[in-house]
Amino acid sequence: MAKLPIKEEPKGIPLAEPEVVELETDALIVGGGMAACGAAYEAVRWADKYGVKVLLVDKAAIERSGAVAPGLSAINTYLGENEPDDYVRMVRNDLMGIVREDLIFDLGRHVDNSVHLFEEWGLPLWVMKDGKRLDGAKAKAEGLAVRNGAQPVRSGRWQIMINGESYKVIVAEAAKNALGEDRYIERLFIVKLLLDAKEPNRIAGAVGFSTRENKVYIIKANGVLVACGGAVNVYRPRSTGEGMGRAWYPVWNAGSTYALCAQVGAEMTMMENRFVPARFKDGYGPVGAWFLLFKAKATNAKGEDYCQTNAAMLKPYQDRGYALGSVIPTCLRNHMMMREMREGRGPIYMDTATALQTTFKELSKAEQKHLEAEAWEDFLDMCPGQANLWACMNIKPEEKGSEIMPTEPYLLGSHSGCCGIWVSGPDEDWVPEEYKIKADNGKVYNRMTTVNGLFTAGDGVGASGHKFSSGSHAEGRIAGKQLIRWCVDHKDFKPTIKETAEELKKEIYQPWYTYQQYKDASTDPNVNPNYITPRNFMFRLIKHTDEYGGGCATYYMTSEAMLKVAFELLDMLEEDSKKLAARDLHELMRCWEQYHRLWTVRLHLLHIEFRKETRYPGFYYRADYMGIDDSKWRCFVNSKYDPEKKEITLFKRPYIQIIPDPYAP
Repeated sequence: MAKLPIKEEPKGIPLAEPEVVELETDALIVGGGMAACGAAYEAVRWADKYGVKVLLVDKAAIERSGAVAPGLSAINTYLGENEPDDYVRMVRNDLMGIVREDLIFDLGRHVDNSVHLFEEWGLPLWVMKDGKRLDGAKAKAEGLAVRNGAQPVRSGRWQIMINGESYKVIVAEAAKNALGEDRYIERLFIVKLLLDAKEPNRIAGAVGFSTRENKVYIIKANGVLVACGGAVNVYRPRSTGEGMGRAWYPVWNAGSTYALCAQVGAEMTMMENRFVPARFKDGYGPVGAWFLLFKAKATNAKGEDYCQTNAAMLKPYQDRGYALGSVIPTCLRNHMMMREMREGRGPIYMDTATALQTTFKELSKAEQKHLEAEAWEDFLDMCPGQANLWACMNIKPEEKGSEIMPTEPYLLGSHSGCCGIWVSGPDEDWVPEEYKIKADNGKVYNRMTTVNGLFTAGDGVGASGHKFSSGSHAEGRIAGKQLIRWCVDHKDFKPTIKETAEELKKEIYQPWYTYQQYKDASTDPNVNPNYITPRNFMFRLIKHTDEYGGGCATYYMTSEAMLKVAFELLDMLEEDSKKLAARDLHELMRCWEQYHRLWTVRLHLLHIEFRKETRYPGFYYRADYMGIDDSKWRCFVNSKYDPEKKEITLFKRPYIQIIPDPYAP
């Protein structure tokens, strides 16, 4: 007979009354992904010249932190012979016409420098020689380097191939070497930013806790840069049961960037935008190299190229000036795919067999073998689970196609999405004044939010997608330099925190205190009338968003009536967030992650409700406003939370075109 799990012991590091550690620095960098590494590398270069103290803190270990943690097989943003103007046109085309062109151009003119640094630090880049492709190892053996003029292997106009299984390790090592061991702390989860007690709208520091020790950290800072990635598991994933936890974007991205900055009053932008990538079903393996390098086609169950058979679906958008280039915007490709699925012509397949066999005809036996190895390594570099799935399902990609499907929605600002925070563009004459944020001293600081002294980069910067890994690093460098400039300009500022150390400690560890108070009210620690576990909280959250907020359950469809239900459910979940309980340090981390997810997804749905059109068909649909309405909505939708009144206000900001048409394919 089964036994009840009476007084089940915690499985993680036990919680106890925490020690409070108080630190002071000038520049605080929160995060450890590509943007944070770029910020740290660049910030130190300038900080050491001016005597500015720098500290980086990361929830994880920097070597495997962020979206690039498993590795990559390509760098998706490298301009090379391309012009920044055309880079802006590409991003604008893919994101349906509403982007911050100043931020995109600014990134485009700097991104290649970061890529050259990666190669210098040891990242193997593929090169062309005598019309043949050399992988990174062969290129290095022959002394060929892109930074010295060698031609990179292009898998697309903006993408270059790499041997990137250690990509993040290489970039992290450079950041850590620049910082030195006394200027970074790993396994420290920042859960709340702190405003200054004396100056309104002024950042003063942050508070968090160690995920390895019972310590609460209160950090006073002159300036703060937040770069903690996007948001995953804000919608119910397609993979459930034994596959739970399988996702396209990293599951540790909990929307912390958005929640932390929004809570202190930073203006948000385009939070209605989300990314729904089409990926290999169940394994979530990437499709980019298959489309671009191997020239594979996606087909319906009849073997038809549905982008051709559904070409007429593009006309309403082309008539409005969208989808005019040779590359169909990502959301519209999804739009076509979902029509096939709805009308019974699915499943959808990536025709890997035809792609490989066609390419094989032009290659020697040795070259064929190498290409086949690259087809597998595309996954082993960054998504080993997909290679495992092929193996366990007896799929040979050179003989049989694999099913692809749109995933659950993700919120991000560095990939093919553009939600995030409204930041200042560069202080240059060509940048519209509406895109510049004037700080308290009248100066403009590139990538600073509307909160004085608070910066962001990577997934944090809104209305500026298609940065990917290299662009996030470059944007981190831009923001890191400006963070130091801010600290130098405000060297006499002394941050003052409103809350006492005791108050902050109790707030951060409240889930443990809740558990301690009520743990004896039930025999099963997962079910208790007085608290909710973070796992159960997440399941409730993703059920609500999936069914009412435009998730997989409704083919990404929502409406004003459905959103009304979603907000009612989220309001109840907000009440229950005060009853989150943690038995160990791992669960304490999960509690705060779920709270950040709740904040992030509420902003997302508020923006969808406010924008009364379907700007991104294929990513989400407003059933009550199915078309694009440029007369009212060719603009940014922004929001701002008032920390004093505890109210969120939504409003429009004008879109200003800087780079002229036409779109250059």
